[in-house]
Amino acid sequence: MQSLRKLYKIGHGPSSSHTMGPGFASEYVKHKHQDATHYKVTLYNSLALTGKGHLTDAVIIKTLSPKPVEILFNIDINKHPNYLVFDVYQDDDLLDSISVRSIGGGDILYDKEENDIKHIYEEQSFDEIKLYCQSHGLSLFDYVLKNEPDILPFLTDIWIQMKQTVQTGLKTEGLLPGDLKVVRKAKTLIDRAKANESDSQQQNRLVSAYAFAASEENGAGGVIVTAPTCGASGVLPALLYYLYKHKGISEDKIIESIAVAGIIGNVIKHNATISGAVGGCQAEVGSACSMAAAAMAYIEDLSLDEIEYAAEIAMEHHLGLTCDPIDGYVQIPCIERNAVAAIRAINAASLAGFLTDTRKISFDMIVHTMYQTGLDMHPKYK
Repeated sequence: MQSLRKLYKIGHGPSSSHTMGPGFASEYVKHKHQDATHYKVTLYNSLALTGKGHLTDAVIIKTLSPKPVEILFNIDINKHPNYLVFDVYQDDDLLDSISVRSIGGGDILYDKEENDIKHIYEEQSFDEIKLYCQSHGLSLFDYVLKNEPDILPFLTDIWIQMKQTVQTGLKTEGLLPGDLKVVRKAKTLIDRAKANESDSQQQNRLVSAYAFAASEENGAGGVIVTAPTCGASGVLPALLYYLYKHKGISEDKIIESIAVAGIIGNVIKHNATISGAVGGCQAEVGSACSMAAAAMAYIEDLSLDEIEYAAEIAMEHHLGLTCDPIDGYVQIPCIERNAVAAIRAINAASLAGFLTDTRKISFDMIVHTMYQTGLDMHPKYK
């Protein structure tokens, strides 16, 4: 498996596969061909169908500026769902044609160019990771440090950005960009506390507010952390911000839990997919919920088996979830869905603390099931 640095990325929303990935590819093309006079970029399949709502064309044009860019849209079911081709010109001469697959989480793969893929973790599944940790007396956080001993400054930066994203979203009001005219609701959730609010109602309201805050920033093209994607970037930050602000959890423990959540995300990414265009929203928000549930279980000092069960419960109850953004905007139902998943992560960790000794399904099994479900899902639902 790859480094956690390849899972958590700081960048602009609204979509890791439709905005961030094409943006990274555009930067590569621009750097490689500084003598280009203009470009023709063809977006295929999901990028063609929802690219405008995800600002795919806008980020490509902005990145390749000031050179002119012509954007074309095409459907070819024989190509990857998120496929794009850069035709690079110098006057009338075609200098190069660079084909790219945007595979989710901001990651891209080139068809003919060299791909920077370095595997840091030898273990390939959660069962292998658990066996290694148990035989060496390690926690999941210890396991991360053993494989990436210099990762803490990076994880600290990730936590700092998560906080900043939530805080910015909480104080920003008005409409999100796009034709849907969606009103930001994070601050409203903060302000509408009820006089006789129960503890559970307050928790739901605050966690939801923080998820709305981060997800609304993503929908507006603000700076977010892929956790594991832009479309699911509100789940983990919401839960962690709530625990930090209202439950007295130290920042050191929060950062450790981000590492633990990262292992869960890495297992999903390595063995299945975190791309909504490949696996549906179960691969995005489902994965984020698993990551958050594992982080919650770790913070509550649950066992390795209980952490696994929390992640499994969280994913199991997102199976079959489609990727269905209205008009291609990562707003409806995406923002609200992040809030629901953050609350579900808390419930999954709680349930795992009671019932782990009765479970029948492993995390690896549910990851495989999610992937097969995504592959079987009709393309129009993802």
